[in-house]
Amino acid sequence: MPDSAVIRASAPGRAGVIGNPTDGYGGAVISSSIQERAWCELRASERWFLDVSGVTQEILSEADLELRGDYLDVARAVLRFYWPAPPASIRSGTAIPIKAGLSGSTAILTSILGAILQHLGVSLSRHEIAETARVIEFNTLKVTCGFQDQYMIAFGGEHYMDFHGKEPGAPNPLPWATMEPVPIHSAGCRLVLGHTGVQRLSGNVHKPLRQRWIEREAAVVDGYRHIATLAQEGKKAILRGDWTLLGQLMNENHAIQRDLGGSGDANERLIGAALEAGALGAKLAGAGAGGTIIALCTDPEPVRASLHAVGAEKVWDVVPSEGLVVKTCRVP
Repeated sequence: MPDSAVIRASAPGRAGVIGNPTDGYGGAVISSSIQERAWCELRASERWFLDVSGVTQEILSEADLELRGDYLDVARAVLRFYWPAPPASIRSGTAIPIKAGLSGSTAILTSILGAILQHLGVSLSRHEIAETARVIEFNTLKVTCGFQDQYMIAFGGEHYMDFHGKEPGAPNPLPWATMEPVPIHSAGCRLVLGHTGVQRLSGNVHKPLRQRWIEREAAVVDGYRHIATLAQEGKKAILRGDWTLLGQLMNENHAIQRDLGGSGDANERLIGAALEAGALGAKLAGAGAGGTIIALCTDPEPVRASLHAVGAEKVWDVVPSEGLVVKTCRVP
């Protein structure tokens, strides 16, 4: 890459509509990207320099890429995956609420990954980018996660995703996910997000449930199998424009996850307020114990007002956006 060029990459957050968390268990999920994005700028340099949300580090050797539990770990993990690489300076940040269950850290990682791939002259399909991001996140960062986050951030838009064959313990190589666009916003129905203000780490919620699934606890195995069928029925409801049915399926999805211990008081307060204000359905947008809920409604205004009234830190509409974007720009 010429010294007079800068690589700019950005990637969206995502909100799970129905089916989560079965993306980690060979299930199916419908999800939408959101308009808030993470970004990365990469410039050729004499040595590696990382800046993620104001946390900085100069990288002089591979030893400097050891994980430290700070914001820079996502950049260190991507760079470790491709080390050694021609040096560059990386700046990255995000407009996605932190630890809100909207895949903000995965969006930062993916934007950095996209910029480094461009820097190295490596071309990957969106499926390959999603799979690579998941390998880095799961194996290097040790985050207990499924595949929804990486696929939605790579592809963007609104998708029904089939993760058949990608359950824990499945033999390698794992199949790629099947991605099918679905028009959730095409007929006047809106998705509203309410952030509880409680930060959470998805791995802290998913890890014990994953272990329970691996141990074949009937409630978890049967519950997740049923949630996957709800996503399949949800796709039919969307394609038929049956928003009442989609809302009912979302509520059923949440009831199962709540009864397995995957929700929290802050989530339940916002979900109850959304339903009382007329939402057709409401559930976790990602992991529970805080983070963000998602509500399906034909009239979003009373739902927004109700969420504010019960203390939501932030309330906003889901606006789907494109997936990972990477461009090389000339600079003076």
